[in-house]
Amino acid sequence: MQIDWDAITHVTKVDPAKSLPGDLSVLEGTDMILVGGSDGVTEANVLETIDALEEQYPEMPVLQEPNGSDHVSRTTIDRVDAIAVPAVYNGDREHFVGKHLDLFTEIGQKPDELFGTNVPLVGGLVKSKGQEVVADLASKLVGEAYVVQNLASAAADQAGVEDQYTPEQVAGAALATEAFYGFPVFYVEYSGTYGGPEDVEAAARYLEETTLFYGGGIDSAAKAEEILEAGADAIVVGDCFHDDPETFRETIPT
Repeated sequence: MQIDWDAITHVTKVDPAKSLPGDLSVLEGTDMILVGGSDGVTEANVLETIDALEEQYPEMPVLQEPNGSDHVSRTTIDRVDAIAVPAVYNGDREHFVGKHLDLFTEIGQKPDELFGTNVPLVGGLVKSKGQEVVADLASKLVGEAYVVQNLASAAADQAGVEDQYTPEQVAGAALATEAFYGFPVFYVEYSGTYGGPEDVEAAARYLEETTLFYGGGIDSAAKAEEILEAGADAIVVGDCFHDDPETFRETIPT
């Protein structure tokens, strides 16, 4: 399934290291599942999470956001619709460019697991069907531009974020995403705190083709509505899905 970004308004971020709600009917009305987390994520619990979700929602688009190449395998590639590769604008070099290079290099060292072939991808692309197996993976990869705005969050610590962007810088990052990098997603992330509409308004004016995500602290219909009215194409809701499913229901637009 190719993801129709224009059809996405509500995204549920599911952390494989956390327990799922007992009643997954709370997901009725969400448009996409984003599977990923900062701590305790493994290939095994990613697949367990996907299994549980697909049993009830087999047609729901699933986007994997791996924290490292050890979360990616031939099986995960086959099971998800796309794999998001984050590029954190206000993070360190490792989390804008370095991890992308690491991802491809590390994947190249384990071709049996990923592609069912013993042709090494790094240093062996000319041999056999090396180009085909790389294309197999590349067809699922999507760039995901990030601005991480909660400096106290695990995401900020992990990505080496030391400075919160001003709305003007958020706008510049959005423009760079649309006009230069061409990533399909620009994500303003407040990681558990509510940042309000200012950054969304700043980014939205520069985005036409790129989908604008906002995530962080959305735990009511009022906050969801405020962010969408400010210009976000989609809201990303995670914490209350795991912690308070009934509140989570309120965040799904009707």
